[in-house]
Amino acid sequence: MIHESLAATHAVVTLDVALPDVFWGWFVTMNMWAKSIGTGLIFMLFLLLRKNSSEMTGLRTSTLIVSFIMMNIFLLFTLADLHQPFRMWHIFFYPHWTSAITVGAWMATVFVGLEFLMIILGFQKKTESFDKLLFWVTLLAIPVTLYTAGIMAEASARELWQMSTESVQMILAATLSGSAAMILLGGSKLSDETKQFFGAILGLSALLAFIIYMSEYIFGGMKSEEVTAILAHVKGNGEYSTMFWIGQWVAYILPMLLVALSRVSKSNSLLSLAAILAIVGLWVVKHVWLVIPQLLPLS
Repeated sequence: MIHESLAATHAVVTLDVALPDVFWGWFVTMNMWAKSIGTGLIFMLFLLLRKNSSEMTGLRTSTLIVSFIMMNIFLLFTLADLHQPFRMWHIFFYPHWTSAITVGAWMATVFVGLEFLMIILGFQKKTESFDKLLFWVTLLAIPVTLYTAGIMAEASARELWQMSTESVQMILAATLSGSAAMILLGGSKLSDETKQFFGAILGLSALLAFIIYMSEYIFGGMKSEEVTAILAHVKGNGEYSTMFWIGQWVAYILPMLLVALSRVSKSNSLLSLAAILAIVGLWVVKHVWLVIPQLLPLS
């Protein structure tokens, strides 16, 4: 906003101007990426508990520690991206419950607190209490991973960020990265059958996410002229075209192929490679989709 005071009338002239640069950059990408891994691991740990609890021995505490670290990275980059980070305590002492940021901050804080409690229970070998608390933490992980979609959908004049599609993509990002991280963390502690189970989740998540992105890529321009202008940045000679397709190949296409090959050849090495590519590629995919709508001037 530009303010100018007129001495004669004491009037204040206010002029809206377009943001000169990308407002949400790689800090927010790190935010979403780390949150996806953190919540995704909780989803996968809960599925492992329901599928074969005997294989959770040695994975309860280690999985929670990794999830806890990723969630704190998420909170760190959220704080770093704030223009007034030292005022973040206002969210807790003067909360506005109509704000997705406020609701999300409270949920994420409670989520991390419960994870810390579960880590303590894990070190104390209180397995029964750990497993009971895991159910409630898994339920809380759903809105925690979804609330970012609400923030993006609230952004003015960003037609590409629709709440419906972004919500699905947030869940798929969590299941994709969570299953990938669980495959890597589990290692020899997981049976081949369980690894293939998580591999199937990884492959299916990649397939569904890829279909949604391709639907937006091909048919998104039918929504409005704004979306057409946004997608021009990833189509043809668009400045983000190369990065967009690198992300699609690394996060989705190659992991799908590798998961399929690993099921045929019974190769754990191919499955591990698929997991690594999915986690790395997800960052690229999220970054491109975050940046390109901001390249369209609002005035």
